Amino acid sequence: MPISSPLAQLPIRRLTSDDLLACADLSENRGWYREEYKWGLLLTAGTGYGIDDPSGNGLAACSVVTSYGPGLAAIGMVLVAERYARQGVGRRLMQHVVEEAGDTPLTLYATANGQPLYEQLGFTETTRAEMVRGHFTFSTPAPAVPVRPATADDLQAVLRLDHEIFGLDRTHMITRLPAFADHLRVAEEDGEITGFAAAWPNMDTHVIGPLIARDTPTAQALFASLAAVSDRPLRTDIDVRHTVLLRWAKENGIDSIATTSLMVRSLPDLPGDWRRRFAPLTVAAG
Repeated sequence: MPISSPLAQLPIRRLTSDDLLACADLSENRGWYREEYKWGLLLTAGTGYGIDDPSGNGLAACSVVTSYGPGLAAIGMVLVAERYARQGVGRRLMQHVVEEAGDTPLTLYATANGQPLYEQLGFTETTRAEMVRGHFTFSTPAPAVPVRPATADDLQAVLRLDHEIFGLDRTHMITRLPAFADHLRVAEEDGEITGFAAAWPNMDTHVIGPLIARDTPTAQALFASLAAVSDRPLRTDIDVRHTVLLRWAKENGIDSIATTSLMVRSLPDLPGDWRRRFAPLTVAAG
């Protein structure tokens, strides 16, 4: 149905924390996990946009934008209720989000279904990410890099390292990690923090992210340290260019379940250093 259809003209409003259950219902409607815990973070740390279902039954569509200042904003959780799919509703919502962003560059993770629309809106693929999940078996040991639980005294060093590697200030997200995550670990050598990683609860899994490290052995040590304190399956998204980490994770029982495209708009690539950025804080593909 073309963008001029009545459904595609429905008003768009800002979402609040009161919309959390409606967002989770929409996730479930499209075969995603409900992810209420992640929705809680995204709706408080970011800006949610929604289209109310004209039938009065929850939301017809939604999305969340997490801002990192004028340099970048990340779009996630782009969902359209199954009964309104392919009727211009998603395009209407995405056009609104892009217009609201103005000159701010945008990024998102796209499924195969969503990628054609995003390409039409000016997004280009820069790389792909592999979503992996499973019980960690410790079959292939991690390198012997010192890792310990993070403390409050580590926060400033973690923020500096994240800013250096991510390329933008994520203070408003990283400072939420101690309360949001079940486990937060740092790698430290000769008194210097060389990486950090968090594991946070999501349905029946622990999601690993962010995972920031100076090199692959440090990333492996952080990953294994989190696996050692979790009794749940682990889930994360790893840039496919990190072939060593992916191969090692699969040797330890972490299997591939999906692949998404990392896309950007108004940028040639994401800022920062992808070689030291192993897993994002949250991934929300659409």
